[in-house]
Amino acid sequence: MKKGQAEREIRRLAAQAVHRYGMINRDDRILAAVSGGKDSLTMLWYLMDVLKRAPIKYEIIPVYLEMGFDDQGIERMEKYLALLGLPYHVEATRYGLQAQERFGKLNPCFVCSRRRRKRLFDLAHELHCNKIALGHNQDDFIETFLLNMLFGAETSTMKPLQSFFDGKLTVIRPLAHSPRVAIESLVMEAGLPCFDNLCPSAKKSQRMTVRRLLKLLYRKNPKIRGNIFHAMHNVNFEYLLH
Repeated sequence: MKKGQAEREIRRLAAQAVHRYGMINRDDRILAAVSGGKDSLTMLWYLMDVLKRAPIKYEIIPVYLEMGFDDQGIERMEKYLALLGLPYHVEATRYGLQAQERFGKLNPCFVCSRRRRKRLFDLAHELHCNKIALGHNQDDFIETFLLNMLFGAETSTMKPLQSFFDGKLTVIRPLAHSPRVAIESLVMEAGLPCFDNLCPSAKKSQRMTVRRLLKLLYRKNPKIRGNIFHAMHNVNFEYLLH
């Protein structure tokens, strides 16, 4: 891959999503939820990149919530965020640890993510942010679509832009059109300081089961990936049971 190619690709794909759904507006104050993973740090990289280039101005406040598994997570993330020259907030929680201790094999991921999201909503209010940016990528949308069908018995996925509290707060996902492979290339090219998710459920969740299934399908037919993503935009209600 040529130097700068990954950055150009993420700029192009993220711009598609941002413009299609009208994610960023003048004078927005955006809480950028970062976890230390590839997706969220790429999302933060993109928001900062646009801020340098776009004719409109907005504010970014990175927020990192440590979920109770990584004793060094706060130190590593605070060190990185301090270099960016942005106001930021880091906070130690025990949401993930408590979910594991209480729910074990039942559904700790649901409980953990729900508590994390509630805290992000509260922080958005405290920090006077009107938007929360999350790092979900295109593969996450596809996986969630299948997860909801296979394990939730409904046809749904995440939304690239979603309003809450009568429009007072909006969740945006700028990487909605960006595949995981493009993000991994950007991380290598830009040298983003990612670190591993130490949650014990990270590699044995229902999502990982679906991810492995999709990888098998993609090997047989690479077009399946794009077909599933486009199918979420091309719903024929006439031929659905309702």
